[in-house]
Amino acid sequence: MGRWRPPPPDSSPYITAEGYRLLEDELRNLWQRRADVTRALTAAAAEGDRSENAEYIYRKKELREIDQRIGYLQQRLPVLHVISDPPADKARVFFGARVTVEDAAGTQTAYRIVGADELDPGKHCISIDSPLARAMLKKTLHDAVEVATPAGRVRYRIRLIRYTD
Repeated sequence: MGRWRPPPPDSSPYITAEGYRLLEDELRNLWQRRADVTRALTAAAAEGDRSENAEYIYRKKELREIDQRIGYLQQRLPVLHVISDPPADKARVFFGARVTVEDAAGTQTAYRIVGADELDPGKHCISIDSPLARAMLKKTLHDAVEVATPAGRVRYRIRLIRYTD
């Protein structure tokens, strides 16, 4: 039995302006870090036997991880579409919206719909590709949305839609 898995579905190519800036900064920092790691790798290689040199092995692994991330960012950044302006119809949920929803128990939670590359559950930033975001798209204030979760179907009511901080 092989390890082949089908590739994951492509994520939406949308990103906020601040998210795009963060990815550009990350790429710039990775290039600087790569130079430092390359210098450390060269110094570790000069120490002699590479097969038992933990520093050399660690730096090779670190350099490989940096190169993978740089490669991903170099491919991803050109295809991203930066969405910086709010939509014409601010009464509906679209990309970039900050949406407050209320569940059946009355608990309110605020989410921001962002691109897949800036997903951050700790800040309640959800991907536009997530089931909750897809259910909320094009809905208006007080609309109900139903989302399938591992615990079963959950019903939310939209309580607030805004596009500013």
